[in-house]
Amino acid sequence: MCAEQKPRAEIPLSPKEAAQYSPLALAFLGDCIYERLVRERILLEANRPARAMHDAAVSRVRAAYQAKAVEHILPLLTEEESDIYRRGRNASGISVPRHATPADYRKATALECLFAYWHLCGAAERIHQMFSIIWDEVPLYEESDALQQEAAEEASTQNI
Repeated sequence: MCAEQKPRAEIPLSPKEAAQYSPLALAFLGDCIYERLVRERILLEANRPARAMHDAAVSRVRAAYQAKAVEHILPLLTEEESDIYRRGRNASGISVPRHATPADYRKATALECLFAYWHLCGAAERIHQMFSIIWDEVPLYEESDALQQEAAEEASTQNI
């Protein structure tokens, strides 16, 4: 072991320390935290086949759903949290997957940043408060959403 190793940061961090991470680093962690909450909730709802649980999870972790979800919690964010949201939404270097619109993917990235920020700050109660609002109030991804997304994707490829 090297005697000059930098000490590890320990959670919880201060809000200032947590905000120093890049938006994409926050999204990296937040993706895991948010998906774990979704998977936990699905598992606890009922013991069902793995494929059914996977499909249920996908419907709630896809960018279109997360974009809707973040709209539900935006009015509840503090000024600091709103700054984290904006940094995540405006992050550069995002590669948008084919199945998502750029706007939805940016909002989803912002949501993941928030979950990481809360986690790093040790705000478990805030995580659970916001996740419960999302779970209870945001309708599941529907076929009409898929048709709208396909139309948006087609329009964007025609503009190339």
